[in-house]
Amino acid sequence: MTLKASRYPRVLSIAGSDSSGGAGIQADLKTFSALGCYGMTAITALTAQNTQGVRAIHSVPPAMLRDQIDAVVEDIGVDAVKIGMLHSPEVVMTVAEALDAHGLTQVVLDPVMVSANGAKLISDEAVAVLVQELFPRALVVTPNLDEAMLLLNRSLTMGDELEQAASELLNQGAKAVLLKGGHLPGHDVLDILVQANATGAVAESHKLHSLRISTHNLHGTGCTLSSAIAAYLALGFSLPDAVQAARIYVRSALYAGAQVRTGAGVGPLNHGFAPQAMQVRES
Repeated sequence: MTLKASRYPRVLSIAGSDSSGGAGIQADLKTFSALGCYGMTAITALTAQNTQGVRAIHSVPPAMLRDQIDAVVEDIGVDAVKIGMLHSPEVVMTVAEALDAHGLTQVVLDPVMVSANGAKLISDEAVAVLVQELFPRALVVTPNLDEAMLLLNRSLTMGDELEQAASELLNQGAKAVLLKGGHLPGHDVLDILVQANATGAVAESHKLHSLRISTHNLHGTGCTLSSAIAAYLALGFSLPDAVQAARIYVRSALYAGAQVRTGAGVGPLNHGFAPQAMQVRES
């Protein structure tokens, strides 16, 4: 009997390494695994950090980053990509060129600019290049409130402002934007997902509400959400469905780890609260 060839859903994270394990590449791999996907990495930078802050950042040379991407795509293949910390214009351009070279289109861009502890993770020059080169290449961009304010160069203090702000980010070249409102005060958390039509105008808009979970353990929440979206895209979900499913996963991981103490600062989520078996599909 001849067995049909099969494979796992494959997700590549292009991001920085978090030595504490709560965010970055480490959180991405935990998320991919928990959702039944095969995770791969292309590391952009090494960080020395813990739950209390970032002590040092060591950049990976662009040529080495490109070699990592080429190696896994050419051999294993990639169904979806999550992009996180890109700290310099050269790194941004390296990633953009690799996406084009390999025809990678299911791309979730988390524009990581500032850590949860306030450390700056990207140069000013890299921000403009990120918008110009990666916004149009991403299926969805997932900024939090602080990142949106930096990108729009204005303050955002009310939930009523989020939809307009997300629309303005579409005007910067994004195909879809998930603007996360978790940094706003209140018991309710509001995220906005907007998708553009062929002219760049808003074609669809979804308001996503949830009750805030009381916890000190929020380190890596944004990394985990963008990784979960990429994982669900690799599993065949549409973008709106992937966003909804990813929000449920993150909320469940927050709830499961809400009272656990890890380190003396901002602790991580419980990524492995209910791991799924690795999915297998016919090639």
